[in-house]
Amino acid sequence: MQIYKYKDYDAASNAAANLVIQEIIKKPNMILGLATGVSPIGLYQNLVKAYENDIISFKKIKTFNLDEYVGINNDHPQSYHYFMNHYLFDYVDILPENINIPATDKKNIEELAEEYNIKLFGNQRDLQILGIGKNGHIGFNEPGSQLGGQTYKVKLDEQTRKDNSRYFNSIDEVPKYAITMGIKNIMYSKKILLIALGESKAEAVYKMVHGIVSDDFPASILQLHPDITIIVDEAAASKLNMKSDHLVF
Repeated sequence: MQIYKYKDYDAASNAAANLVIQEIIKKPNMILGLATGVSPIGLYQNLVKAYENDIISFKKIKTFNLDEYVGINNDHPQSYHYFMNHYLFDYVDILPENINIPATDKKNIEELAEEYNIKLFGNQRDLQILGIGKNGHIGFNEPGSQLGGQTYKVKLDEQTRKDNSRYFNSIDEVPKYAITMGIKNIMYSKKILLIALGESKAEAVYKMVHGIVSDDFPASILQLHPDITIIVDEAAASKLNMKSDHLVF
């Protein structure tokens, strides 16, 4: 685990983007795992700028998103299909056939999850981008999720629904289920970049780094990954008691 601390959201986003840009330059046909939420927005905006400045291209890149809600259409403003188009895909040269996000448009959600799972194990991610929930979820792997689990339909924790309700008109509109990569899928990635920003993530970051590895706090499993970089701002790092801006565990 390598942890890098930056002053604020913008500085952390720039650093995260620089890491991803360097990985793309090294391997232009890389397989890239993507996350949604507030934390990676700045990263994606910087990747768009790098594309516009001819520093990188997405033409040979294949992407796989962590998760998607069940029960809303792909064009819903809060769907992760919409999110990725709005913040990244619509502004770069990625080929539509290289974009992979869990489908939730059929009644048999378990079958769709298994189809996505098969794709994932045929496409090991060179780099997987992650965020972290207040309750320690990565992807939508909520507390109690199997640490060896694969892609599946998950019932969302009420804390997660409450946290995400700010994006909807009310909590009643927040879907109760999602399809998510399992923890085994995430750990199968060659490299992981986790971004955690803001004071509300400080406790989760501390438990992820220093806590006991347990399904009670799914992000703790990342302690066992051989190549993970964590980028935090000062607020998210506030409980780590970092005496330098770079720590290795």
